[in-house]
Amino acid sequence: MFASYFGKPPEHKASAPGRVNLIGEHTDYNGGFCMPSVLPLHTQVWLASRSDQHVRLASDAQEGGVAEFTIGEEKPAGGWVDYVAGVTWTLGRGGYRRGGFDMLITSDVPVGKGLSSSAALEVAALRGLRSLFSLQLSDLDIAELAHAAETQFVGAPVGVMDQMVCSLGKEGFAFFLDATSREFTHVPMPPETSLRIIDSGIAHHHASGDYRTRRRECEDAARALGVAKLRDLTPADLPRVNALPEPLNRRARHVLTEDARVLDTVDALRAGDLRKCGALLKASHASLRDDFQVSLAEIDWLVDTANDDPDVLGARLTGGGFGGAVLMLCKPGAPPDTAQRVVTRYHEQYGKKAEVLVS
Repeated sequence: MFASYFGKPPEHKASAPGRVNLIGEHTDYNGGFCMPSVLPLHTQVWLASRSDQHVRLASDAQEGGVAEFTIGEEKPAGGWVDYVAGVTWTLGRGGYRRGGFDMLITSDVPVGKGLSSSAALEVAALRGLRSLFSLQLSDLDIAELAHAAETQFVGAPVGVMDQMVCSLGKEGFAFFLDATSREFTHVPMPPETSLRIIDSGIAHHHASGDYRTRRRECEDAARALGVAKLRDLTPADLPRVNALPEPLNRRARHVLTEDARVLDTVDALRAGDLRKCGALLKASHASLRDDFQVSLAEIDWLVDTANDDPDVLGARLTGGGFGGAVLMLCKPGAPPDTAQRVVTRYHEQYGKKAEVLVS
């Protein structure tokens, strides 16, 4: 396929996984705790160097042939090319060697579903460029550069969680991250853990106004409480949080309680207590729905229907919200069609097409 676009074979190949956030939503940009995990879905890139400073990009998910930009002249254009241009722009700002290249992108990480398709592309591109240009980059460096590309070039006000887990996560482990210190731990998932993911069919966008509004509200709440980040709050601050005006009280309360739920989930996973994990997922969704107000009626319906299923221990919205995906933690040995039953009922209820992404 690469040769059909560029008339030559690729020189290097790299990939990066998508991720699902188990728990810890909207906590990373508040300096708090989160715990995502990598998915068996990947973005792949094939690359070949060029003798000039031009970049040519092709994607199996995009129509319209080959896109182009020039190294040193990167400018945001509001499309998918920005994620690669942002990577080369960030490398240039860091003083890393760059040159022209051709790149083909393929992926089974769905776009706009809360599974970190953008971070998977950024990390895969950086891994490929590391090989192509023999760059001295650690996996942590790649995470930081990918995050800078998305926040400073693309303009999406996301936290560092996505890029960290896509670059440093391991299959079979939860990735427990302290977003302030960047310290992380790989927490083994009990072998009987059964996760299912449903795409609601409603795309979300991190650069959208609602996401930006939530982040600004968190900053306003921190300022009103006299702390640098909401991460600095403790349970003893809850009365002060509750006394804030609406909606700042809700936003801060979600972050404070969600941080605590992440820590409790770490303990539950280490103890092999999946039932406790399920209860924490349910509590997380209630907080996202009521305090952070990032859910939608359709998402709530999917979550409630999943939680009513006898084979499900707990379900919640996963990702930034306003659409995206639903995570289900199922009982060990749950039938393969557990998630599909929910999808079928969703179609009957709303006439919308959902999809089981991971079963």
